[in-house]
Amino acid sequence: MATKLVQPPVPASHVAPPIPRLTKMMRAHRPVTATHSGSRRRSIFGEFPSGSRPFYAIRVAGQSPGLVGDDQDIVVKEEEEEEEEDEQEGASSDDRTIANVKADLYQAVQGINRGVFGVPSAKKSEIEALVKLLESQNPTPEPILNLDKVNGWWKLVYSTITILGSKRTKLGLRNFITLGDFLQIIDVEEAKAVNVIKFNARGFNFLNGELKIEASFKIASKSRVDIKYDSSTITPDKLMNVFKQNYDLLLGIFNPEGWLEITYLDESMRIGRDDKGNLFILERSEAT
Repeated sequence: MATKLVQPPVPASHVAPPIPRLTKMMRAHRPVTATHSGSRRRSIFGEFPSGSRPFYAIRVAGQSPGLVGDDQDIVVKEEEEEEEEDEQEGASSDDRTIANVKADLYQAVQGINRGVFGVPSAKKSEIEALVKLLESQNPTPEPILNLDKVNGWWKLVYSTITILGSKRTKLGLRNFITLGDFLQIIDVEEAKAVNVIKFNARGFNFLNGELKIEASFKIASKSRVDIKYDSSTITPDKLMNVFKQNYDLLLGIFNPEGWLEITYLDESMRIGRDDKGNLFILERSEAT
C-alpha cells in the first residue's frame, strides 16, 4: 500500500505578503542635483537647475526583476519628457513665419530714409539679421527660372549704398536736394532694367527732377544676372548742368555695372546683393 504524503497547511504568518503598488514602494523619489546659483526649473518631482539633468534615488521594498524594469521605464519616460521641454524652450526665437519676419523688417527700416544717408551700426545689424532669416526661407530659390515674379515695377525700401563719405560729401546732396522714390523697372522680355531716382532741388525752388540709369542684364546663373550700364540722364536739363562736374561720382554711388544675386523673391518683395557687397530690399510697386 502506497504511502500518501500530506503537506501540513502553511501558517498565515509565513505567507509572503502581496507585492505593494509601485507608488507605495517609493519612499523617496527626489531629484538629486548639485547646488546651482543660476535659474531653476521645476519638474513634477521638485526644482532643479536648468542646466542639469536629474537622477532619482528610489527605495523599493521587496525588489523583483519586474519592479526594477518598471522603475527604469518611469525614469526614462520622465527624461524623455524633459528633453521635449528642452527642445521647445530652446527653439530659436527666429523660428517665425515669413510674414512675421517681413513685418519686423518693414518696422526696422522705418524712419531711416532707405539708408541712403547711413544708419547706426546696431540698426544695420538688426536689418541684416532679418534679411538673412528671410533668405534662409526663400520661397523662390531659383528666381531666374521664375522671371515673371521679377518683371515690372519695384520701389527701394532699403539699401546699404549711401551718399555719404569723404568723397561723396562733395556733392552736397543732403543740403541741396530732397530725395523722393527710388524706383526700378524690370523688362524681362527686353532684358532691361531702369533705375529712377526722384528728387527736388532746394536751390531751384524745389524743382522736381529725376536721375534715370538704364542698364541691360544677362543671365549668369539660376539666381544671378550680370549688369551692363547703357545710359543715364538727369531731367530737367538745368539740373543736369548742376551735376555735370560730379556726374561720374554720382553714377558711381548707384553702381550701374557688375552682377546682382537675387537672394529672396516672392510676390511682393525682392532682396538682392551685388558684387560690391551692397544689399538691396525692394517692394512691388504700381507704375507711376
